Amino acid sequence: MDSEQALAVFENYKIRRVYDEASETWYFSVVDIVAALIQQPDYQAARNYWKVLKNRLNKEGSESVTKCNRLKLPAADGKQYLTDVASPETLLRIIQSVPSPKAEPIKLWLAKVGYERIQDMSDPARSLDRAREYWRQHGRSEKWIQQRMMGQETRNKLTDYWKEHEIKGEEEYAILTNIIHQEWTGVSVKKHKDLKGLRTQNLRDHMNEAELIFTALAELSTRQIAETVDATGMPENAEAGRKGGGIAKNARLELEQKTGRNVVTGENFLRPPGTGKKLGSTD
Repeated sequence: MDSEQALAVFENYKIRRVYDEASETWYFSVVDIVAALIQQPDYQAARNYWKVLKNRLNKEGSESVTKCNRLKLPAADGKQYLTDVASPETLLRIIQSVPSPKAEPIKLWLAKVGYERIQDMSDPARSLDRAREYWRQHGRSEKWIQQRMMGQETRNKLTDYWKEHEIKGEEEYAILTNIIHQEWTGVSVKKHKDLKGLRTQNLRDHMNEAELIFTALAELSTRQIAETVDATGMPENAEAGRKGGGIAKNARLELEQKTGRNVVTGENFLRPPGTGKKLGSTD
């Protein structure tokens, strides 16, 4: 899933959530929502409550359970585990089945989340401003932010092309993205994240200036090649991805030869343990 993971907070209860860019939908951890509803700070107790409730809803033939997805979210031990998640619409149906005085406040909270997203869709500048402010708060320079925004625009144009040319679902998007990335960097997306010490964080949010530029070059080249041959479906778009990534790879190798420095590095913007500082060499 091409997504941004984050924590939301409702009355001191941490709600894990993940944003799916393809469907423009927030998905929230059902167990976390249930914990907030029944005011249960113990995760295992909330998990057991949801298990019993899910079985009951299943027996009743409720569609809300069948519409829950399972995605990997970070747990308290830092590892990723498959967790039931649901969109605000599905969550509102589940909430109806939980007797709790917190039902109405959490409905209003979810509605607010949805309203903010609608505002972003009708006025994309709001979403961009929010992203810029988030990056500023996390210590990114204006130069880095500009590169990140330009790269995202290039990415959006590529995914729009894929959507219109028979690329279906998050899995196919991820496969094509990895093909392009592997071609220009020489490592998979996962290996690149491992190199930077990332887990749930967005890889692009931890790229240096050069990595952002070459990623954008690879995706721009891929889209223009795909448009030239009218690539349709997975095989043709995968081939366009390899060629587009190859263009960025050749440029990367030439730059590395001239400068003696690697473009792909382990640099990141994570806080070193025990300090308030963030890493990163390009800001």
